[in-house]
Amino acid sequence: MDPTSAKNAARQQVERALDGLIGLSHAIHANPELGYEERRASAWVAELLEKAGFAVSRGVGGMETALVGTYGSGPLNVALLVEYDALPEVGHACGHNVIAASSVGAGLGLAAVAEQLGIRVTVIGTPAEEGGAGKQLLLDAGAFEGVHCALMVHPGPNDQLLPEVLAAQSIDLTYTGLPSHAGAFPERGINAADAIVVAQVAIGLLRQALLPTDRVHGIVAVGGDAPNIIPARTEGRWMIRAASVARMDELREKVMRCFEAGATASGSTLAVNARTVYADMIHDPDLTRFYRANAEALGRTFIDDLPPDPTRLLMTRFSTDMGNVSYAVPAVHPIIGIDSTPAVNHQPEFTAAAASPAADKAVLDGAIALAWTAIDAAVDERVRARLQAG
Repeated sequence: MDPTSAKNAARQQVERALDGLIGLSHAIHANPELGYEERRASAWVAELLEKAGFAVSRGVGGMETALVGTYGSGPLNVALLVEYDALPEVGHACGHNVIAASSVGAGLGLAAVAEQLGIRVTVIGTPAEEGGAGKQLLLDAGAFEGVHCALMVHPGPNDQLLPEVLAAQSIDLTYTGLPSHAGAFPERGINAADAIVVAQVAIGLLRQALLPTDRVHGIVAVGGDAPNIIPARTEGRWMIRAASVARMDELREKVMRCFEAGATASGSTLAVNARTVYADMIHDPDLTRFYRANAEALGRTFIDDLPPDPTRLLMTRFSTDMGNVSYAVPAVHPIIGIDSTPAVNHQPEFTAAAASPAADKAVLDGAIALAWTAIDAAVDERVRARLQAG
């Protein structure tokens, strides 16, 4: 099957399925679910895939809301990654509903040409991207074994081909002191709130030694129980980010000294839980080249190529567990614009934009561009051989 015919067939299939894809996007958007709680979203994705003839496995890797749908048995295994978790309070302010619908749409489009092109289409539902590292757990469980490439798009204010994705790690910390009456016997207490204040001040002073791509930020989750009780327990959750996993390891040591300073200064004890590392993103050059040409053929313009302009908002220096996938298999993670300016990701206004007509157009364009990218990889003998060789 020649690439033009394959692309036309895939596009027609996506367009036929568009009402269902937009319905999926809007349903997920209207019913936000946090990481590992995406029961409705994962069920809707599974049902849509099954209706299209995919064989679907639920509860993959011991995660209730993880799924894998497959179609075809060709030697080239192309994975489309679905995200569907929301954020606390602001819902789908990162547009995972658009990710879900575009990846499912790409899977449906590729199913229409899978047999002719010798493709196995794998749609993987990945829970808890927002801090839960669902993709890494799926990697550990073997869900990506036999996959030759992994594709997805992520919504943002504008189209970007090569967003800068930072390595990241979340660190939970707990300071334990000793309660006492804050008026009568403050000297008999050990103030755990002082510990977290000292740590924050130390991190603030550390910033003069950080690289431009380093990030350290966090929240105080528990700050005490009452103003007349010396706080005996405080809890915080911090994130550190850096341009690479190696640099993040260096940065972690510096930040840990700040946390330890809080314990030393206050007399509190410190307990730390370091969560799963999110790797930086390796953008596969061939897949990126294919995606660029296909997105531009659909009328999209990448702001990476335009002169710097502060009015053009770049979705960059964020983190995703798609980075972990990119270390295991060739992958792409471009940003697809939903015309949200001045709203940016993780703002309530972006939540509204994620169900707008521009977001619906991103579902259509994203699905087609991803399907076409997979088709290009399948028909290019050099690229196909490289991907299948691992």
